[in-house]
Formats: sequence, C-alpha cells, structure tokens
Amino acid sequence: MLPTENRLRRREDFATAVRRGRRAGRPLLVVHLRSSGATDPHASGESVPQTRAGFVVSKAVGNAVVRNLVKRRLRHLVRDRLSELPPGSLVVVRALPGSGDADHAQLARDLDAALERLLGGGAR
Repeated sequence: MLPTENRLRRREDFATAVRRGRRAGRPLLVVHLRSSGATDPHASGESVPQTRAGFVVSKAVGNAVVRNLVKRRLRHLVRDRLSELPPGSLVVVRALPGSGDADHAQLARDLDAALERLLGGGAR
C-alpha cells in the first residue's frame, strides 16, 4: 500500500502534474512527472517535501474489478520506486486500455521505462 503522505488526492495537484510536468508514454501507461518541490502550497512545513503519486484508471481499462486490480498493481510498483524520484515531485500514472490485460511484470517494465526516460532525460 502507498503511504498516505505519498498520495495525490487534490484535483489541483493532478492538474499541476499533468499540465506542467514532463510526460513519457508507453504502450500500457503514461507517466506525468512534475519535479519542482520548491513551492508546494499544501505542504505542512516539513523541511523535505514528500514525493506524491496519483493514478488515473478509466473505464476503458475494464470493469471495476479490473480497474482496481490495475490500481493496486500500480500503487505497489510506484511505492517501490519512490526513493528514485526527486523529493517533492508529483507523479501521475495514467493507465491505458491495454493495461487491464497486462500482468504485473509488463506494467513494471513500462513504468520503469517511462521513469527512466523522465529522470534520465532520454531522447525523444
């Protein structure tokens, strides 16, 4: 489970990550990363801001059971990769329709490739 302090919950935070962040698309998902962290209006005065992640899984992915399965898998994968992300960054992972049929390893490969591209500054 992703800790509460690492979850994106506000609509404004999702919008900031999607509109102002960098994006990397893969066949199963799209990752948006906003790595500012300098000024967070919702921060609670901590010295090091927390990295926060949110997930978007639409009905195009599948029925409620499939969507929840995809969300659980993505939360687990992102939790293991939080330490690799810059402090204070906002991450939004949007699942594409094919992710409902993908297994855990395929989602992990696509997530790793997208994060590597965003963090490593890979060529387009």
